[in-house]
Amino acid sequence: MRTEINRRQFLTVTALSPMAACLPTPSRATNRKRETPPARFFFTTQGKTAMMNADGSGLRYFDFDQPNQATWQPSAFFSDGHRVLFLSMEPRRDGPGKPFNEYYHKTPTHIWIHDLDSGSLTEIATKNRMAPFYTPQILIDDERILMQVVRNKVAQTFSMNLDGSDPQEFTRAGEGMPYGMNLSPDGKRVAYHIAASVYQIWTSDLDGGNRTLVASHPDHLYFCPQWSPDSQWLAFQDCLFRQDPGHDWSDLVLCRPDGSEHRLLTKNQSLWFGATYGYPGNRSGGSNVPVWTRDGEVLCSHRLPDSKVPWEFQTKRPDVDHFNRDYKPELARGGTEICRIDPRDGAITKITQSDPPTWDFRQSESSNGKRIVFCRANTGESPAIWVADADGRSPRMLTKGLNDRGADHPRWIPQFTTEKA
Repeated sequence: MRTEINRRQFLTVTALSPMAACLPTPSRATNRKRETPPARFFFTTQGKTAMMNADGSGLRYFDFDQPNQATWQPSAFFSDGHRVLFLSMEPRRDGPGKPFNEYYHKTPTHIWIHDLDSGSLTEIATKNRMAPFYTPQILIDDERILMQVVRNKVAQTFSMNLDGSDPQEFTRAGEGMPYGMNLSPDGKRVAYHIAASVYQIWTSDLDGGNRTLVASHPDHLYFCPQWSPDSQWLAFQDCLFRQDPGHDWSDLVLCRPDGSEHRLLTKNQSLWFGATYGYPGNRSGGSNVPVWTRDGEVLCSHRLPDSKVPWEFQTKRPDVDHFNRDYKPELARGGTEICRIDPRDGAITKITQSDPPTWDFRQSESSNGKRIVFCRANTGESPAIWVADADGRSPRMLTKGLNDRGADHPRWIPQFTTEKA
């Protein structure tokens, strides 16, 4: 059966938020002098990637001198903690007006390894190239990569060497679009969702074998599974998409990797899922994903009662920009707060709050568990990057992005101890 890409299957291109939870394992210690770099994070703004220290210092915009690349996005880290995959995308190959699923897969992408210490940039995945559209999912033992490949509107994941050679099928062609992949902390299994007529959660071995269907229901959109720190649980989102076609809201599900002990930790679609923000001249959005903390709780963007975003999804017109919303700030109300959810009993603890309410989202915890980073947007405005202590104290705004036009997708850079002679 041939399954083509539709709007729901591109809620996010590379699932940046989930990758913030996929931290690699530090290399073996030696007797050399050990130094720990400052806490720092990536963020994106106006198609560029930047890096900043958690205290607001050290702002650096990455300016990769490569021709014909419209956007750059960081992806997975190598286990040495300083090499990182980047995805770049060329400009669209056609003009506006075509439906999203008719042009997106034709846009060429490129995959690179960037060394944060030396500054080197090396393109990879060039051998045996199967299609213009590649997006990296996760790294396996620093030697192979799970790559999403889209050919003739059909998406499939392959396991391949870093140079693109020896591609092996990880998922099957025609079964739907696999993405949102997450490697278990013990390195043994991969969790992901497949987007087709329904969104299903799966786990498998590193080569795609021994697949287990974790969650599937015709009325539920299950999205982006996240492994617990002990690899014993999965947390993922549950959107009632038939009553919410814009995918604004969701609930949090917890279950075992084999699909047992399925529990709903929130109710009434109380998490902000399809984050949309900004104003007509500068609007954007993308999937917002709950993530685990080091101590085994879940950080999420929790909806204040009766909240409504200023961007209203339009169900009766073609989606030509992967947004398809009208700006109606007069109807907007409420906002969201960053909360911690205890998976044992569903208890919710507020981490951020503001008066009047704002929209807080894209939350994640630093490698050492001492800080959180998140986005905050006033209604009808573009977001800024904020940092706070892990319990929400000492919140501070760090940047509004390039030319103050908004900053998004913050993700911590692993604080691995480096070794010097």
